[in-house]
Amino acid sequence: LAVSVFREDDDAYDIWVNTVGVPASRVIRLDEEDNFWAAGPTGPCGPCSEIYYDYAPQSPLSADSAIDLNDDTRFVEIYNLVFMQYNRSAAGDLTPLKTKCIDTGLGLERLCAVVQHAPSNFDTDLFRPLLAEVEALTAVAYPSATPAQQVSFKVIADHARATAHLAADGVRPSNIGRGYVLRRLVRRMVRHARMLGVTEPIMGRLPEVAMVMAAAAGYGEMEEQRAVVLRELAAEEGRFRATLDRGEVKLAEVIERAAAGKVISGDDAFELYDTYGFPLELTEEAAAESGLAIDRAGFEACMASQRERARAARSSVDVTANAALAELGRAAGPTQFLGYAQLKVPGAVVVGVVDRESGEALEVAEEGQDVAVLLARTPFYAEGGGQVGDRGALKGIDAGLHLEVTDVRSVDGAWAHMGEISSGTVRVGQKVSAEVDAWSRGRIRAHHTATHLLQAALKKVLVDLEISQAGSLVNAERLRFDFSASRAPTAAELVQVEELINSWIGEDHPTEVASMSLEDAQAAGAVAMFGEKYDKSAVRVVNVPGVSMELCGGTHVGRTSEIGAFKIVSETGIAAGVRRIEALCGLAIMPYLTIRDNAVRELCGMLKTRPEELCSRVGSLQDELRSSTKESAALRSEIASAKSLALLASAESISSTSVIISTLDGVDADGLKSAAESLLARLGDDGAVLLASAADGKVALVAAFGAAAQKRGLNAGKVVGAAAKMCGGGGGGKPGFAQAGGRDASKLEEALAAAKELVVSKLAKE
Repeated sequence: LAVSVFREDDDAYDIWVNTVGVPASRVIRLDEEDNFWAAGPTGPCGPCSEIYYDYAPQSPLSADSAIDLNDDTRFVEIYNLVFMQYNRSAAGDLTPLKTKCIDTGLGLERLCAVVQHAPSNFDTDLFRPLLAEVEALTAVAYPSATPAQQVSFKVIADHARATAHLAADGVRPSNIGRGYVLRRLVRRMVRHARMLGVTEPIMGRLPEVAMVMAAAAGYGEMEEQRAVVLRELAAEEGRFRATLDRGEVKLAEVIERAAAGKVISGDDAFELYDTYGFPLELTEEAAAESGLAIDRAGFEACMASQRERARAARSSVDVTANAALAELGRAAGPTQFLGYAQLKVPGAVVVGVVDRESGEALEVAEEGQDVAVLLARTPFYAEGGGQVGDRGALKGIDAGLHLEVTDVRSVDGAWAHMGEISSGTVRVGQKVSAEVDAWSRGRIRAHHTATHLLQAALKKVLVDLEISQAGSLVNAERLRFDFSASRAPTAAELVQVEELINSWIGEDHPTEVASMSLEDAQAAGAVAMFGEKYDKSAVRVVNVPGVSMELCGGTHVGRTSEIGAFKIVSETGIAAGVRRIEALCGLAIMPYLTIRDNAVRELCGMLKTRPEELCSRVGSLQDELRSSTKESAALRSEIASAKSLALLASAESISSTSVIISTLDGVDADGLKSAAESLLARLGDDGAVLLASAADGKVALVAAFGAAAQKRGLNAGKVVGAAAKMCGGGGGGKPGFAQAGGRDASKLEEALAAAKELVVSKLAKE
């Protein structure tokens, strides 16, 4: 073994050398970059000591030479010990933590390699079954594979484990968050399999090997989820394969085009991502194989809108404030929640106060400060299980203090009440009246119980599907329920679900809450959310007898009639195999109905009809519009064809090919298509037509080339694509016909001239 310590950590150095007995020559002092660990820019941090395994201990070291722990062909880190002793403020200052600890981390795969005397993690029994499956797919033996092939073997084996565990944990492929990570992993596996010559599907085989291994190691849920996981992963692979062939052709074109400048443009990288489903990392990997770089700045510019949406949806976490709250919470102990039975606790003791802006723990906070207050007891529900935190107020027992609570969150068992002090002061040790907003809590309870009824109704109506919860959000305004399903519910099925829930509401079923062991709850038929961690000794079961039984820590109505009514307002797909239903309950339905009622009244007045006849009236108008649109299109096509006949006289003969390159003002893209086809029919097989029009600053281009012209080297897709690019756009098509558009009409004349030069140069070679 060899050991590293932080350069100033004499205590660790002394223990290793004088207590443990590691030779001083094998204890190396390193700087902050290697041996000072931090959770982030702010928060807990401290020096660390790392243990390395020496794969060549017999190699001699001269008296004046030091061990080079960066030589990863010889030294592999297997263990890290972090001495968590400081808190770093936003200003960069280090202050000692009140409660210090040692955080340890051991690399399982690396230790396995050491114990099994294997040269790498992939040569251990943790990976050999997966590599053997890749060998069976490729008919290539891993030990005799080329270095590049071995990289692909390793990527596939590693990602097989990752995809299996992610999918079994309820993650579904998508373009955001964990779903995007899963999608990238699946697509990278498929691409590396292609590089090894595998054309058959792989996601039904390799993740299954990983799941069998995991189940044998004690991950029982892997066996339970195997069929669902393999179906989801196979479906994602199928979607990727549908575009992979086209994408690889496009990627080859992009790489060839970028060879001279050694950089793939951001626009090209984004097109591969947006149109062909290639994650940027796949494009970067392929580019690196060809010695190319990616214009990441350009790609990020193209992704700006997506990043903005993601940023808006992401909640920011102040590490410093959370660290202070966690430390206070550990000292005070868990908050006692009384909110199941009462909405007001008149003598709640303040056990901690943190300034949310600075992250500093306070003894007293004053009017205007935005703080997080820890209470020994509280009626406020802390955000969890899909239910938002309660709103309400903390008030002084003898008046004075008023703090509007806007959110409540749990930090290591301590419940932090967030809000701004509008009057008075709050201090540690003070007794306050903690009061939950009853109106808000009532609507939250209704929406939460309705979410349970929704899951039960979906399972009852969609009997052909394996419905499982994939997430939820419950607040005072609405409920949102995400669930895994291989297809979308039909409109008729959603009506059935809605009617069934409203019937349960009208039947006034009681809601019963009980605490029992996890084993007893599961035996009774309680539904647990997959991936959630439960205390096996005691879980809270919410039961609507004969309707629904779930493990849940949230707040609920006493009887279903308290929900009032239930209305589904939307059903959409949010990711592959994941659907989302949004619904309203009770009085929350009224604004929704009022808006739609007003819209119907207004439409009926405009269309001079009654509400029950509105759909048929709109249908008639749509039929009339379609008929008029067809007539208009036919007239435009005739006008375009008539205009185009005048261009026949301008046809040029270039190396015996008749060529027309011109503009047709006032003609849209469909008209250009008709005109180009009409002209080509008159010019014959050895004809070439390129037409363009401009309107409102935008450009439309159409090219039609005859069979003989194509044989002479003309390609409509390439000609029209080059012209469109000069006009700030893009497009293309087949060698015989192509369409494109552009955003800069001022460049049209120049683009047509360049297109003519391209046509002339191609024909001149013949």
